Order: sequence, then C-alpha cells, then structure tokens
Amino acid sequence: MVQPEHDIALHDTDRLQGRAALVNNVKAAVSLAGAVRSTLGPRGLDKMLVGPDGSSLVTNDGVTVLEAAQIEHPTARLLIAASASQDKVARDGTTTTVILTAELLQNALEMVRSGIHPSIVINGYSIAQKECLDELESLSKEASSPEDGKSVVSTSLAGKIGESLAEHLTGLAIEAAEVLSDEAGGDDLERLRVKRLPVSGGSSTDSELVNGLVMPKTRLDNATPASSEGGRVAVIDGGLENPKLEIDAEIEVRSSGVLQGFHKRTLENLQKQVEHLSSIGVDLLIVRDGIADEAVSMLREAGITAYRRLDRNDLEMASRITGSQIVRDVKGLEEGDVGSYTMRSEMVTAGVTHTRIDGDEGGAMTVLIRGSSPQIREECERAFDDALGVAFRLTRDSRMLPGGGGAQTHLARHLRVFAPKNKGREQIAIEGYAAALEVVPRTLAENAGLSPIDVVLELSASQASDSKNGSWIGLNAWTGEKTRMDKLGVLDPLFVVSNSISGSTEAAISVLRINDVLWAKQDPMTPDWKDEEDQED
Repeated sequence: MVQPEHDIALHDTDRLQGRAALVNNVKAAVSLAGAVRSTLGPRGLDKMLVGPDGSSLVTNDGVTVLEAAQIEHPTARLLIAASASQDKVARDGTTTTVILTAELLQNALEMVRSGIHPSIVINGYSIAQKECLDELESLSKEASSPEDGKSVVSTSLAGKIGESLAEHLTGLAIEAAEVLSDEAGGDDLERLRVKRLPVSGGSSTDSELVNGLVMPKTRLDNATPASSEGGRVAVIDGGLENPKLEIDAEIEVRSSGVLQGFHKRTLENLQKQVEHLSSIGVDLLIVRDGIADEAVSMLREAGITAYRRLDRNDLEMASRITGSQIVRDVKGLEEGDVGSYTMRSEMVTAGVTHTRIDGDEGGAMTVLIRGSSPQIREECERAFDDALGVAFRLTRDSRMLPGGGGAQTHLARHLRVFAPKNKGREQIAIEGYAAALEVVPRTLAENAGLSPIDVVLELSASQASDSKNGSWIGLNAWTGEKTRMDKLGVLDPLFVVSNSISGSTEAAISVLRINDVLWAKQDPMTPDWKDEEDQED
C-alpha cells in the first residue's frame, strides 16, 4: 500500500483533526478561564503571581494575571490576545471576555457532539451576536447626572481595591477626564496626557492629581532659584553642548597655543548659544540631552535655570502645558518657539527632589501614586488606569447598562424568545449563546458564596415579573438581593459590554474554525544543500 504524499511530508509533525482538535482547544480555553474566574465582581479574590526570581505581585486585574502567566498553548494565547484587545479598547471587562469565550466554546463542543456541524454553530453565534448588540442599544440609557458617571467608574473598580481608595481614585479619574474631554486625539489620549508618577511614602488615599508636570528632577545649578512665579521657557530636543565628531578621529596638537585656541572657540560657541537664549527672554531651559559643564556658569549669569536629561514624554508634556515648540538645537530656536509657565517649584518627597511646572495651556497632568510599598503602588496605578480609561471614554459615549449580571441576563432571556424565529439548527446555537451569557451572573454568585443555579433562576424570574423596569434588575453581590441596578448605582458602560460580547464571540468563532492542529516535533533547520549537490554529481 502506497502512503499518501502529504502523510509522508508530515512524518515529523503531531496532528489533531476534527473533534479531537476542538476538544483540545476547548480544554485550553476552559483552563485559562478558570485562572481568572474567581477575580470577577466586587467579591472576587486576588491572585498572587510569583516570578522566576521570587518576586511577587498581588492583583485582581484579569489581564494582568493573563499577561504575566507563562502560557504556551496557541488557543490560550488567542484568548489572552482577546483580553488584551478588550483592555486597550474599553479598559474594563477583560475577565468577562475570557470567561464568556470559554463558555461559548464549551457550549459549542456539546452541540458538535450532538451532531451539529461547527459551521452551523458559527452562523448561529454570529446571528446571536448581532441581535445582542442591537438589543444593548435599546436597553442602554444616557447618563443623566454626574452621579451616574461616578457610579459607572466606581463599578469598574469594584473588587479590585478597597472601597475608600476606589472612591478616591474615581474622583481623580473623573477630574482628569473632564480636563481632557475637549481635547482632540485618539482613544489612548488619556495615557499620553496623564503621567503616572509613583511616589514612596504616605497611603494610597494620599494620591493626588496635579494639573501640571511633576518629574523626579532637580535644577542643574543649585545657585539658581529653586522656584519662580512664571517666566518664559524653551524646550530643546537635544542639548547645550558642542557637537561631537560622528567618526573616530584623532587630533594632533603640536603647541599649547593651538589647544588654547581650540578651547577658546568651544567656549565662544557655548557663550553665543546662551546669549541667544537670553536675547529672546528665556528664563527656563529644558533639554533632553546634556549641558556642558562650561555652560553652567554662563546660564547662571544670564539668569537662566536649566534642567537636563528629561524623558521624551516629559519633554512633550512640558511643551504642551507651556505652549512652547520643541526644537532640535538652541541655534534654531526662534522667539515664536518660546512658551511661558505660570509657576515652577521644587519639593523633596521621601528623600527625592521633584520639580513641578505649571502652565496656562493645560492638557497635561500628573497623578502622584502613593503607597507604603511598591506592590501597593503598582496595584493602585493599575486601578487608576482602568478608572481613567472608563471615565475618559464616558465623555465620548455616556450610555450605560445595568451591572450585576443584569444586562447579560436580559440578553439571555431575549435570545430565547428570538431563537425560534430562525429556521434550521441555528436556533439551537442561539440558545447555546444565550446559556453562555448567563456565565456572568453565575460567576458573580459563585464568588459571592451564593448558589449559582438559584441566582440565575431568581434573577431571570425577577426581570420577567417586572415588564417596565425588569431588564435593569441585577444581583447585589453583597446581600444576594435582586434589585434595580440604576437605583443601587451598579452600572456598566455600553462600550465595555458591547466590546466584550464582540471580542468573545470573534475569539470563539476563530477557535471553532480550526479543524486541524499541526504540532512540529522539531525546529526548522537550514537545508543541507551540499548533500543534494553530491547526489546530482
């Protein structure tokens, strides 16, 4: 019997086909979801991540857990990518995306085992996704007051940090988002315009938002003033130094006069640059690179305070808040490039000198993240990132949905009514999609120590019994009661829920399309062309 050529070509490859491939992929997805399942909701538990060097990280953030894990399975990595995309787009809902994807795959596997082809399941899931997104548009409400926006941001922090800290960070995030609300830019604008600066000492609730640039820097010359009430500033994306040769070269000096002349011309060049700065009224000089030692005294005599070796982000923030233009070198600086600042001051915090610069232009802020340990400051920073991301997006889309699993329960009920309207086996897939959505209230109940089955049934019955506002009823994880989420202040943004549904459905469909998994047994090697040449000879 002749062996097929494609089997001969794959003799160094492990292969999983058909249902075996699907089972393997679903197992990987379910295992990954199990790693973050217990973090969901206000009563979710934290995870301790221990690195190879023994360092530890305690967090409740799902995407942080997944990105820190050492995972090699390609399907698990696909789910991690979906979670990371959710974090980038919506800043919240990462854990929900993972557990919903795993539940969709698990239900799909059961349907495949019962004889339904994966293509039918994929089609049914696509129909269900579109219906869910349309229904969410109808269910959502516009935020009617600042308190609604505050409730949405607070809900995104529920379970991640303490209640008092969550309230404090919510206030800081909303304040920063309001400042940026009129700014033009993409969805990552809040990450570019708000600097996070961890500062040791104090408690996390001492964290503060500064409408200016704060950086762990001190002025170059201590003889210059430590603070000033306004002035003109120049921002240089370079340094105040003499140019260096770009090639290796040696200069042979045969007399002391030549060396003195060389040094004199160097000083004259620096003096001209300082005089140029003084002529256009510069009081504060900020450079990205270095400043020559010989120029320090020249700057002092000209009344110019200087800061050097700033990060690129700090340089751009200084330019924005002062209205100055970043130029490459001092010689190219013109009067129109010079901006103005309203206040500059230096302060010592935990033994480190920090400089604060304020300007009239605004559009850039610094949040000082405080905490008693680096781990606490890191977790506080992650929580603030989530709160600020949600708050900033609410300024562009303020529509909200019920939290506490209320939105997912409503969608499940709606899909069960919608499914019989579809002919063919797709309605079975739609019902499987509806069952998967109930994983959210079920997981919330598990993490709260309640009976998942009882909670799902009671929540569905409570919504059905109130024809007017039943869809806004969700689970109060602290008391176990089923109540109106808008009255309780547990609200989810529409963009978080809709992106979570879209992302999880797309990830599940991507896995369901896989019918053949090939595992290479050895790494690819360079072909041995010499052997082939010998054979030809």
